[in-house]
Amino acid sequence: MSGIYKKLIAEYRRVWNDSRKAKAEALGLNPTTTYILSSIIEEETNYPSEKGLMASVYLNRLARNINLGADPTVKFALRNFSLTRIYEKHLLTPSPYNTYRYKGLPPGPICTPTLGTIDSVLNAPKTDYLFFVAKKDFSQRHVFTSSYQEHLKYAREYQQALNQLQIRKQKGAKEEF
Repeated sequence: MSGIYKKLIAEYRRVWNDSRKAKAEALGLNPTTTYILSSIIEEETNYPSEKGLMASVYLNRLARNINLGADPTVKFALRNFSLTRIYEKHLLTPSPYNTYRYKGLPPGPICTPTLGTIDSVLNAPKTDYLFFVAKKDFSQRHVFTSSYQEHLKYAREYQQALNQLQIRKQKGAKEEF
């Protein structure tokens, strides 16, 4: 076995120690599925304080056999992480990575998650949250909810804020001419 493989195996064993393996198992996960879920969360937010809450949402959805509905998986399926808004047409993408169309985790990770994100998944708080949506203030933070009606309310607010932003940008572009 070459030196690089020995290093990779040693690092894998260091990261996936008995404690992390036990935490994953308690969540119904294993190292591979933890890594896949962590990769989705890595792409969802840059805020460590939200990662555990997002993990709780996805874990709750998995436990209830509800589609994950994760925007980053659609971006991955489309091979376009620069998308800033997911439209209905994007949700029709026929890919096993599209978690709006297919239940459960995608077949593999969509990026390389940090160890911090993996630990956020393994230490996710127990919540009854099933939904989250970006806040309308464009802070890149999210509102977490348990009810679909609440989620729809916050989603509409965010969509309206996006529409207003687009209108302001269009007006600004017209004024430049």
